[in-house]
Amino acid sequence: MFKKIILICCLVLCAFYAFSQELPAKPSTLITDYTNTLSENDKQSLESKLVAFDDSTSSQIAVLIIRSVGQYDINDYAQKVGRSWGIGQKGKNNGVLLLVALGDRKVSIQTGYGLEGGIPDVITHEIIQNDIVPRFRSNDYYGGINAAVDDLMRYAKGEYKSDKKAQQAHKNIHPGNIFALIVIVIIILIIVFRGRGGGGHIIDSRGGASPFWWFLGGTILGRESGGWGGFSGGNDSGWGGGGGDSGGFGGFGGGDFGGGGSSGSW
Repeated sequence: MFKKIILICCLVLCAFYAFSQELPAKPSTLITDYTNTLSENDKQSLESKLVAFDDSTSSQIAVLIIRSVGQYDINDYAQKVGRSWGIGQKGKNNGVLLLVALGDRKVSIQTGYGLEGGIPDVITHEIIQNDIVPRFRSNDYYGGINAAVDDLMRYAKGEYKSDKKAQQAHKNIHPGNIFALIVIVIIILIIVFRGRGGGGHIIDSRGGASPFWWFLGGTILGRESGGWGGFSGGNDSGWGGGGGDSGGFGGFGGGDFGGGGSSGSW
């Protein structure tokens, strides 16, 4: 009896191991096409759009195109891929996976816990039926995925906002800079009130501050962010300097999936 229990446990573990081995490895992009269905231009267009969406909202939408899910249910398979990859941010679980099994002629959209309110099952079903199925039947795979991605972004937008800008702003405004500015303002006020009429170098005849003082205050406040206004001394904050891109996809954040979503076929 004991040997039978051991054998059953080994078989169960082997089955779980085999399933885990069949899951695609975590990619370094949001668009993963193992079937070469999409052209390089199509993939780049979708990738740029989804990376920008990730940067601006922190929500992550990933697209996976494979040949088949085998004997597995496509929804169950998509959920396991979403968990394995960690799509979305940890704690927010604001990820979405659009899975296309080309050989099976099946598609699934699965959402993380955090986006189930913004993208409920009825919406994922409508996106599949209205955006994907009609285009896939005409072999317009890029058009179907692109339309679905646009609608998913529209529904997901507003659920979570990116923390990156707030964190950067917090880093840039150092308490020491604020204190220094306060000291300068106090010194200016003392000079103005002690020498009324002779302080033209600080306050002009129309009550405007000398450009020197605007420059000095701006430099103090903006030193760590790379400059202030037209006196920028760097490009760390992304202001000016040619408008470079965000540098590409930074990786999945460890989100979890709960079971929200739907599937369809064409």
